[in-house]
Amino acid sequence: MDGTNESSQGNFILLGFSDRPHLERILFVVILIAYLLTLVGNTTIILVSRLDPHLHTPMYFFLTHLSFLDLSFTTSSIPQLLYNLSGSDKTISYTGCAIQLFLFLGLGGVECLLLAVMAYDRFVAVCKPLHYMAIMNPRLCLGLVLIAWGCGVANSLAMSPVTLRLHRCGRHSVDHFLCEMPALIRMACVNTAAVEGTVFVLAVGIVLSPLVFILVTYGYIVRAVLQIQSASGRQKAFNTCGSHLTVVSLFYGNIIYMYMQPGNRSSQDQGKFLTLFYNIVTPLLNPLIYTLRNKEVKGALRRLLLHDREKKGVRVKGPDRHL
Repeated sequence: MDGTNESSQGNFILLGFSDRPHLERILFVVILIAYLLTLVGNTTIILVSRLDPHLHTPMYFFLTHLSFLDLSFTTSSIPQLLYNLSGSDKTISYTGCAIQLFLFLGLGGVECLLLAVMAYDRFVAVCKPLHYMAIMNPRLCLGLVLIAWGCGVANSLAMSPVTLRLHRCGRHSVDHFLCEMPALIRMACVNTAAVEGTVFVLAVGIVLSPLVFILVTYGYIVRAVLQIQSASGRQKAFNTCGSHLTVVSLFYGNIIYMYMQPGNRSSQDQGKFLTLFYNIVTPLLNPLIYTLRNKEVKGALRRLLLHDREKKGVRVKGPDRHL
């Protein structure tokens, strides 16, 4: 029987945290609050970056795309997880599982490449400040973002069908809270060496290559910063890159730790919590990192809030002049 027909006959069951029913209620409340804060934080970053003319720069153009990615990435799995945590129904349709897998792979790949693009932006800002606006022109910025999106989507288009077509011999229980590729591969009742080899090759291109590029880029940045004579100049340069480097460390640190674990039971359980961190905590922290560590974003928020208050003040005082 064809693997696709076999899987499409019924729903998948996302086991998630069902073996810990006492934990599900706590997780529901915590994840719901974190998800709402993630929506608010990333939407705020997008709006501030678009509405404040001072932030119409390449760095905030990329940051807007990162926030949109985080919103999309979180929304691709967290609503389903909240639904499953709220009751005894742990099912997800075959179509829903396929969409979730496609988005998880695609958006994750785009974020890896976008972080590399942002590292290049910081490299130009620190190492070639006088030519920054000439090099990072709108056409190049748009092109780099389109390449990141195109490669991420292509990776997902290559891997999602291969994973979903694997023969599962009637198995429908996914030992995870989402339709993640490793969990779906573990369900297969056939040899998956070829699929795992393909995954490894694509992972080198989509995950490891951008990481190597980021590390090399920051090597040049550190060397350039150390050549700056004034302490204030060095501090400013490090502050310019600090937020991005923090986000990269959170994102890649979690991925590397998660996928270096062996395939035993304890590491699978640990993997669920690491994926949860990757899905909700990282997107929640990204806006805070860029807001708390960035004077430009805080200044833009202040200007927008003061402008809004001034407009309200004019509306209140307006009728008095005609009395």
